[in-house]
Amino acid sequence: MRISVDTNVLARAVLQDDANQAETASKMLREASLIAVPLPCLCELVWILRRGAKLSKEDVAQTIRDLLEAGNVVMNRPAVEAGLAVHEAGGDFADGIIAYEGNWLGGETFVSFDKRAIDVVSKQGQATTLLT
Repeated sequence: MRISVDTNVLARAVLQDDANQAETASKMLREASLIAVPLPCLCELVWILRRGAKLSKEDVAQTIRDLLEAGNVVMNRPAVEAGLAVHEAGGDFADGIIAYEGNWLGGETFVSFDKRAIDVVSKQGQATTLLT
């Protein structure tokens, strides 16, 4: 089966925090011939793992890298790599995704009220403007 996965399925499989749902999620992921992981799903997953489950930045990054390397998982790899670069540099994974995709869609400058996001994204080589 070729599936598009929701965040809660990935979260249950990663966290194993509900025995029944974790087994169901893990079985589905093992048996799927293709797992499509949309960018919003990854942004939500990172938020859940960091803020809800309180996993370290390194553990979260490794979880996302494990998904990238899984043979049956497909995702927008360049966007995910951009999100990971920002995440590993101390910013938010979602800000990296947003900056990357905005640029891909034709935006030339990432703008935000978030100083940390601007600092980290600009260090990744993208034009930025901090709004005040």
